[in-house]
Amino acid sequence: MDLRLTRASCLVAICLLGPRFTSAPAAEHSRVGPTSQATPAASYTLTPVTHGMQLKTPDDRVVLEYMTNKPADVPLTSPSVACFHPVNTPSGEPVTAIAPDDHPHHRGMYLAWHDAEFRQPLDASKGGPHAPLFGWNITKVDFWGWGVYAPREGRLIRTTDVKLLGADANHAEIEIHNDWIVGKRKMLDETTVATVVERDGVYVIDLSFRVAPLVDYRLNKQSFSGFNFQARKDGESYFTNADGIVDLRNPHYSVPELNWPPSPWYGYVIKVPSGKTAGAAVIDHPQNPPSTWHNSRSLWMLNPVIAALGPLTIPADEPLTLRYRVVVHDGPTPTEVVQKLADEWRARN
Repeated sequence: MDLRLTRASCLVAICLLGPRFTSAPAAEHSRVGPTSQATPAASYTLTPVTHGMQLKTPDDRVVLEYMTNKPADVPLTSPSVACFHPVNTPSGEPVTAIAPDDHPHHRGMYLAWHDAEFRQPLDASKGGPHAPLFGWNITKVDFWGWGVYAPREGRLIRTTDVKLLGADANHAEIEIHNDWIVGKRKMLDETTVATVVERDGVYVIDLSFRVAPLVDYRLNKQSFSGFNFQARKDGESYFTNADGIVDLRNPHYSVPELNWPPSPWYGYVIKVPSGKTAGAAVIDHPQNPPSTWHNSRSLWMLNPVIAALGPLTIPADEPLTLRYRVVVHDGPTPTEVVQKLADEWRARN
């Protein structure tokens, strides 16, 4: 059954006039006396780096980068980059991976679908008396970058703007604008807002993805894709949830029914070659469409899938907003902290 989304997006689209990658302006000194000036408090900063934009804490630790172009030495097979990588723990340990050797189209923390199509209604009035009653011009697309269920060639997520909406000593808010393109034609507008704070010894990254297609965008039933946190795989690892280590069988890409059951959150933990332990948890939001999870020990990723229970159409005039909270931590999953953050996140409208 095809589920059509009727919930209007909670975000306001922002008009963008061309590629812009904007760092935060320097704070002005405020005069507090006839001859003295106060030094502004340190804040989060967003600055250009070789492959995109880099976010740092007030004490100069790298939280994450948003990549807008492909590094020459990375064998990424996806035509698109448009991802958060690296995503680091508070101690500076990277948790994400890009182009792992067994899935070289995967890339950090990102949003895309591998089995989808744009549908534009036929104009039956132009077909004469024997024209079909209805139908669609269909363009199949894979922006995930696999290329098995739909073409990936000529399907590109192009970043046009990354900017800091606001920052202080306690938080940063980043806005990203991506165009989803087929050939030379823009088919979908994506606006992502990421809010970053450090609290309870972890980084908390709140993500809002506004997906606004220019024609109807149908996600076929599929076991994986959508929002994905691609973790690193170079060490012993395991998955967690509120009950501890997860012992479910792995899902398989060919059978969506084998996905892990809906859950407020799942976590991933890895012991890296340096001997350190690090991980992340992804928290779903109840206003997202119902999801099962494609968390496989052979994929090393956290992937809530809104199209696993059946096909889903995002109409051209009804944008979809997806919301996720990501908790990045040193050490094993801090279950009590993640559960507290999950309860808080899921109570938000």
